[in-house]
Amino acid sequence: MKYINSFIIAFAMYSKIPMPKAEWEKENMKYVMCFFPWIGGVIGLLFSLWGTYAVDIPVGQILYAAVLTVIPVAVTGGIHLDGLLDTADALSSWQTKERRLEILKDSHAGAFAVIAGCIYFLLWFGFASELKGEGILMVSYGFFLSRCLSGYAVTAFPCAKNSGLAAMFAEHAQKKWAGRILLAETIMIAAVMLRTDRCLGGMSLGAALAVLYWYYRMSVKKFGGITGDLAGWFLQNCELAIMIAVVAAGKIW
Repeated sequence: MKYINSFIIAFAMYSKIPMPKAEWEKENMKYVMCFFPWIGGVIGLLFSLWGTYAVDIPVGQILYAAVLTVIPVAVTGGIHLDGLLDTADALSSWQTKERRLEILKDSHAGAFAVIAGCIYFLLWFGFASELKGEGILMVSYGFFLSRCLSGYAVTAFPCAKNSGLAAMFAEHAQKKWAGRILLAETIMIAAVMLRTDRCLGGMSLGAALAVLYWYYRMSVKKFGGITGDLAGWFLQNCELAIMIAVVAAGKIW
């Protein structure tokens, strides 16, 4: 039953998919991160279905790319985008670590958050309009991969503070086992990506791991560790990096 509750909590927290009620008790929180990637699986399925069958409707290139842009936000409710925007404000402040952490908690969006959001959606929309064939499938896998890496980071990276979502899940998670499960899920999706297309898969994995390394260095240096907002920043940048890598590889090869 605790695994079912962990599954429900993961989807209730990180998606807008209706879920039955589950108590947020310590026992039920232990394996939440292990089910986090499966939200990416739902996004990837919808993304792949639209990307594959939209050509049969048919629709124009702008509507095609617009729906590919909206699908991840519609499923998650924009919870990770909030982290991207808050982090953009904090990084652009050039303040101390303590002040940056305070900015992350500020509910108001600053100018740099708005700029970062516009740039992000323009890039996503533009590269999405170039997706075709196996590239659609590879980006769909990327939603699962990004959440595997994000969840693993919660179990392995230092937390910047003792409060907040990242700290809460890190505290209640069975770190050792959750980390192993997430690592196994990462290996599984990596194998699927490489088997689907070695070139696109390799480029996607390389891009995701590069962002993960950047995430670790940046979070420790600028904030003293990760937070829930920084996790959202990583997730959005990881998925965009995968998208860019897939489109670039498709044009080169």
